[in-house]
Amino acid sequence: MEQVLDNPIYYALTSGHSHISKGTDQVKYYVEDITAFAGLKDNSQENLNTLYQISPLESLFVFFSKTPVEIPRQWKLLNQIDMFQFIFRGREIPTADATGITDLDLKHVKEMINLVELTKPGPFLAKTIELGNYTGIFAEGKLAAMAGHRFFPRPYREVSAVCTHPEHLGKGYAYKILQEQIKRILNRSEIPFLHVRNDNEGAIKLYQKLGFEIRTDMIAYVIKK
Repeated sequence: MEQVLDNPIYYALTSGHSHISKGTDQVKYYVEDITAFAGLKDNSQENLNTLYQISPLESLFVFFSKTPVEIPRQWKLLNQIDMFQFIFRGREIPTADATGITDLDLKHVKEMINLVELTKPGPFLAKTIELGNYTGIFAEGKLAAMAGHRFFPRPYREVSAVCTHPEHLGKGYAYKILQEQIKRILNRSEIPFLHVRNDNEGAIKLYQKLGFEIRTDMIAYVIKK
């Protein structure tokens, strides 16, 4: 069952997120404005060419691969990010107090986008909040930290957009929010997982402290049409 995590975007778009996907049986991508990710059944030249042919003009996509991929010439490679994929191996559901954690909704999107632009945890668009379960902590009336859900390759649920405003680092906000995220996912009989840059030592230590373990290496490719 865990092998779906070798290709989490494709399997999210064919299972938990099939209702917000576009494309073909082999090549899928998220509805525009939700998130800029594409999932291919295999990262072949043929499927990358198909993605180019079926997607809108000037599309920008991020896709994941466990192994290096040669990008066809018609695509412009904007970035390549080496990551770890973590999966939750903890044995107990966190029981931490959720006091101070706020469920985020549409009225918070502007603040969420501002925080993401400041901290760069990954893509966050106007309708990304529709992926669900975004929670935050406010300090002095402003959003200080947040996290939410992204890919949903059943029964796995990804925790994403984990970020803290630089003025509020070291206060334990990320730890508290992540405990709540883990608790909510486990209470739905799902399994938490996440991705992180492999040079982000602080985040890696935090995830390991919470009960996550490295499952595999992963490469994110950012390409533009």
